[in-house]
Parts: sequence; C-alpha cells; structure tokens
Amino acid sequence: MAKITFIGHAAVEIESEGYSVLIDPFISQNPVAKRKPEDFRPNAILLTHGHFDHVGDAVEIARRVKCPIVATFELASYCQSQGAPKGVGMNTGGKKAFDFGTVQFVQAFHSSSLDGQYMGQACGILFTTRDGKTVYHAGDTALFGDMELIGKKGIDLALLPIGSHFTMDPEDAAVAVELLRPKEVIPIHYNTFDLIRQDPKKFKEQVEGRTSARVVVLQPGESHSF
Repeated sequence: MAKITFIGHAAVEIESEGYSVLIDPFISQNPVAKRKPEDFRPNAILLTHGHFDHVGDAVEIARRVKCPIVATFELASYCQSQGAPKGVGMNTGGKKAFDFGTVQFVQAFHSSSLDGQYMGQACGILFTTRDGKTVYHAGDTALFGDMELIGKKGIDLALLPIGSHFTMDPEDAAVAVELLRPKEVIPIHYNTFDLIRQDPKKFKEQVEGRTSARVVVLQPGESHSF
C-alpha cells in the first residue's frame, strides 16, 4: 500500500515500499505548510514546471540528501546549475523506470519560467509507485480533452488543481475527473493565497454526484493510504 502526504499547495510526498518521492516541494515559503524542508529525505524530487511555487525547495533538499531532480530537460539542467547533484532531464511523453518508481511526463496547458528563464514545457506527471499504484499529478493546467487519453492508462489517484485564476476552477476540474476516470481524487493548488480561494467540499459534492470517483480532501500535513 502506498501513502501520500499533502504538504500544501501542489506539494506532496508519496511513499511506497520504503521509497519516498517529493513532487513540487514548495515548502519553506508556503504559508500553509506545516513541515520544513529538512523534515524530508526523498529518494527523488519530481517537478511539473518551473514556477517558484512548484520548484520551491527542490535544489536545497536535493543537495542535502543527494537525490536526483527529475523534470523537463531545461528545468532539470537549471536545477543542476544551481547546485542540485543530479538533474534527470525528460520531456513530454517520455517514460523512465527508476528504483523508486516509474515516471512519465504528459502534457499540461500552462507556462513555465523561473528567474526570467524559459524552463521548458509545463507538464503533468504519471508516477507509478513500486507497488504498482498510478498517481496522476496534473501540475498547473487548464482543462483539455486529451485527459481522456491519459485516463486510459488507469489512474488510481489524481491530484487536480481547483484554485482557478492560474489553473482549472472546480467546475472544470470536475469535468477533468469525468475524462480521467480515476478511483480517487485529491484537490490541490487552492487556498494557499486569497487569489485561489475555493471550497473543496463543493468540489467533492460535485464530483461524487457525477462520477464514481471518491474525493479525498486533505489538510496540509494530512496523509492518505491508497
């Protein structure tokens, strides 16, 4: 059984069979995070795109625990130039098996830059844990029809942004659930700042009233086994 911990915003830790992976570890500057970067010792860090609220503490953590950062080529190269011990550059559609699980980057509709530099295409991530569970972290994205194709891969848990303004709103995210057909959904990227304030309970009611997916609403610091 795998476990996911919601750190806050779009940051999560996924643990399976003794391995830990961080996705988009925006922690030290995250106003809702309950933990600190030094609390984590991941085997790898995965990044969906280059914005500050997703890259966060990735380089600092990677340097401290000597783990790789897996991201699009431009972003992985940038992180390595900033002191990360190893950047694994991938790109949309690419899939790679690691000791900690399998990573595939899929499309997202969003921008990606950091420190005034282009950081490659924004992506979503399909991560398959060591015990065979598939997690779809959508990153920051708008709703798009090819989510139906992503869903055909079989998704156990989908992490979907609902904050609006920069990403899908709850209504579009509910349509995304219909296309993706995951077993469970965790809403992310909301209520970190006033600009993206939403009610996740309304999202849960909407999704569970229209689909067979179960919505798990986690507060920062809470975990869920799946």
